[in-house]
Amino acid sequence: MARVEQSELGMSPQEMRRLAARAAEILVERACGLGDAKAWDGEFRQILEAQLGGPPPELGRPAEEVLEQAARDVLPYAARLDHPRFFGFVPSSPTWPGVVADFLAAGFNINSCTWLVSSGTGQLELVVTDWIRGWIGYPESAGGLLTSGGSAASVEAMVTAREAAGHPEAPAVYMSDQSHSALKRAALIAGVRRDCIRLAPTGDDFRTDMHELARMVARDRDAGLQPLALCANAGTAGTGAIDPLPAMADFCERQGIWLHVDAAYGGFAAITDEGRASLDGIERADSVGLDAHKWFFQPYEAGALLVKDRRRLENAFAIGHDVLQDTVWGKNHPNFADRGQQLSRAARALKIWMSVQTFGMARFRAAVQNGLDLARRAGAHVEADPMLELMTPVSLGIVCFRVNPADRACDEDTLDEVNRRVLARVFWDDLAFFSSTSLKGVFSLRMCILNHSTGWDDVRRTLEMVSRFGKEALVRRP
Repeated sequence: MARVEQSELGMSPQEMRRLAARAAEILVERACGLGDAKAWDGEFRQILEAQLGGPPPELGRPAEEVLEQAARDVLPYAARLDHPRFFGFVPSSPTWPGVVADFLAAGFNINSCTWLVSSGTGQLELVVTDWIRGWIGYPESAGGLLTSGGSAASVEAMVTAREAAGHPEAPAVYMSDQSHSALKRAALIAGVRRDCIRLAPTGDDFRTDMHELARMVARDRDAGLQPLALCANAGTAGTGAIDPLPAMADFCERQGIWLHVDAAYGGFAAITDEGRASLDGIERADSVGLDAHKWFFQPYEAGALLVKDRRRLENAFAIGHDVLQDTVWGKNHPNFADRGQQLSRAARALKIWMSVQTFGMARFRAAVQNGLDLARRAGAHVEADPMLELMTPVSLGIVCFRVNPADRACDEDTLDEVNRRVLARVFWDDLAFFSSTSLKGVFSLRMCILNHSTGWDDVRRTLEMVSRFGKEALVRRP
């Protein structure tokens, strides 16, 4: 057998195995010890610059040494989004098969762009998007693609809506004052002027006020604007509120407006009976965005965009190119590069497919239901604690609350200061991490409970810590 020369950037099989084995060992040790670690860690830039800065080396060093430095000096300084007591923002707790799938996809160097380039992962993307189609109740005419996340899905939805409307000259887009900033950015990218992005007010339940929305649309039509799309929330990031989806669908049908539902974290609740009932009406939307790296337990990046009429996606994004003319080999097969903005695309379907094939949907449903149950139980605990106040009804895994002692009258400025002090202490505490939000100008603590490894003890200990910190903050306040 002829000797194969090793390239300048190659490694021997022994070196490759040794490096991969050590990487796997580091990850397994991290996963097994996560509950005993801090939920968050960070470092100041000047310290990291001293450790990691400088020009690139002219000569390399042992790969194991580089790996150990990355595991020691780089990767730990982050929010541990998969920690059982990480309740900030929107957590992400990937399954191990999902992690391994990303490793395999990177090792096979897959570009899941066209059928010619990767038919295997192309087929898996068809399978996975069809699963999601069924979960949200879309018809068989629906289809879509996997994206980097909700931001990309929102952009592609707005562009599709614009093309479906014939590229109106003076478009306006509507969303609530609780909508995610990604939707505003998507509208801007799709060509909507900043002053034509309308924020409809919400009621005390943080759901869109349909009467005011209708007045806004009517005023805009009278002013010569062309209402393009309405962005509904299926679980706001702030409170988990779900907009009145059936009423919005009725309104959009009457008005000829595209209805896009932002279900980035809340959409996968649809795999449970309780969640599907809460999301009633989502199946009537023209497009829906979801993130599997949130409540479907996948590693980043794993978003999705589903469109009720999949032909509209290709009408918006399919563009011929001479360099890609050989993809005629896959004629009559889907090329996902024709459905969105990316040509170079990671094989995102593999991790979802491997995870579901490994655990089965019954265990995924139980994991999502666990988040729903824990959030509801957390809300009851808050209501029973005289030191705490529940700020909004619990919805889709989110609990908004604050320190507000029942036995002591405090003005809003005092409550704001006390709760900010509590959040600051939690921020540096080893036990847990959560974040805050503003509820119509009122500072509120916020827990988002989605992690499949979180148990009631994790939630209870965190709430008891907040109550204790609140008492201490009130005592120390002059």
